[in-house]
Amino acid sequence: MITAIVLIQATAESIPEAAQAIADIDGVQEVYSCAGDVDLIAHVKVAKHEDLAELVPGRISKVPGVLNTDTHIAFRSYSRRDAEESFSIGLD
Repeated sequence: MITAIVLIQATAESIPEAAQAIADIDGVQEVYSCAGDVDLIAHVKVAKHEDLAELVPGRISKVPGVLNTDTHIAFRSYSRRDAEESFSIGLD
């Protein structure tokens, strides 16, 4: 699976509707509204790069109110749970 974070700029008046429309797109896991340089952040998971190439410019960018997207592909994920599991190996 390919994980990507999509930073989205949208018109202020369209943020709630755009966020929900993006959240309803297959491959989008979650959408967050936020403060700062971007208005929305979408967490995306797809099977292959071609799916990502279709999803962002083909679907997300075409949602009414979306002005710009900036996509970041994740190489690896880290979490507290991963660290805790690695230290508990063989302790049972």
